Parts: sequence; C-alpha cells; structure tokens
Amino acid sequence: MIDVLVSGAAGRMGREVVAAVTAADGMRVVAVVDTGHPGVDIPDGADGSLACSGDLAAAISATPPHVMVDFTHPDAVEANLRTALAAGVDCVVGTTGLPESLLAEIAAEAPEGTALFFAPNFAIGAVLMMRFAAEAARFMPHAEIIELHHDRKADAPSGTAMRTASLVAEARAEVPPAPGAETEIAPGARGALVEDVAVHSVRLPGLVAHQEVLLGGQGQTLSIRHDSIDRTSFMPGVVLAVRSVGSLSGLVIGLEKLMER
Repeated sequence: MIDVLVSGAAGRMGREVVAAVTAADGMRVVAVVDTGHPGVDIPDGADGSLACSGDLAAAISATPPHVMVDFTHPDAVEANLRTALAAGVDCVVGTTGLPESLLAEIAAEAPEGTALFFAPNFAIGAVLMMRFAAEAARFMPHAEIIELHHDRKADAPSGTAMRTASLVAEARAEVPPAPGAETEIAPGARGALVEDVAVHSVRLPGLVAHQEVLLGGQGQTLSIRHDSIDRTSFMPGVVLAVRSVGSLSGLVIGLEKLMER
C-alpha cells in the first residue's frame, strides 16, 4: 500500500487528487495539507473526508507518507519539496513555475534514494500533443504556441507551453525567422519568445487547460491541439506517477518517461 500525502488539497486540483488516489488500487491518502485552509474537511470521494493540516512538516512526521503529491503555488512548492525530500518522502509535482535548474538543485540536495518527479502536464493527451509537435517541427520548423488557461493560473506561459517550446527547439534543425516583432504596435503582440518559439498566453474564466501548436510551411499549415475540459483528465497520469515514483531516484521530468517504461 502506497501512503500518499496531498499538498494543496483544498484547491481544485488537490481535491481531484484526493479522490483519484482514494479510488485507485494499492494506494491511499493518509494526510491532506493546505496552509490556507487548516481544519477544512476534504471529501475523499468515497463517502469519507480528511481534515486539512496547515503544517506540512507536522503532517509528514505524524503519518508518515511514502509519496507527497504537490499541486500548490510557485511561491510555496520549493519549501514543500525541501521539507518532504529531507524527510525521505518521494515527491510527485504538478505545480509549475519553477525552472528546471532549481528542481535539479533541490533533487541533488535530497537524501540518496529519494525521487522528485515533475510533469508540466499529467494528461496523457497533452503528452502526446507535445510529442507530435516535436516530430512535426523536424519537418515544419515554423511553429508558434497558443496556450489557454483559467484566469486563476499562477504562471504564464504555462509549464506545458514551456516544455513544448523546448521540445520544438530541440527537434528542429534551424531557427526560422519570425517576422513581426519589429513592427508591433502594441508590445507583446507577437507573444513571448521561449527558446526562439513564440508563445501566446490566454487567461479567461471558463477555461481549464488548452494548447494549440501551429506550424506553417509552403502553402500549408498544421494544427496540433489538446483540450482538458475537466480536471479529471489529469488524474490517470497522477496515479501513474504515484505508483511509479518509488522506483525512481533523483529528478525525473515528464510523464512520457513513465508511459514508456
């Protein structure tokens, strides 16, 4: 049995994680933590509930869990990871906004045998979208990314867009010209450059998580799009990561690493 602590459990993603882990075979939620909502009862999806702790270190000490799943905020996740890893707890992280260099530093300082698994997106379709975009960029290097998320998302561009831009940049043999920035009437109209790939971020109520990669070539365009219309789309990937992280060590990035095992 894999004992799981969910950090950020009072949030929309955190609540889904609690229910998904409770429903999965071979794992259970043993603690829920949310510093902004101590004492709040979180439904477990099986006619039960767990009371939120506001103190991560105390919750780890009292339980203790095998795995911490963190869906919190970029301002909080670094401290959460250091606390959990120092206690020998493997971490599954969906909170975006930290650079990979900092994640690598945190993992390097953790006790030997612990694992820090990070995925910018836990939806299987999003992983495939990124893979297909990288493959397409080998042949159609002119690419731009439009990512759309709910208006409460804490980072822009999204972690998925950042990862996609990195994969596109790695796949294509050259950086094609991206005209237009020099004639912008409104600064930023051509988007932000991430590894020389233009990324456009949309934040609106009613959205969940959506991304389209547009590629252009002579007389043609190609669109590769993924839409998460419900947060349950991320849960199979989270459960896979919880189930797998105990066999990993150090920093591992990307759900595709687990899908290919």
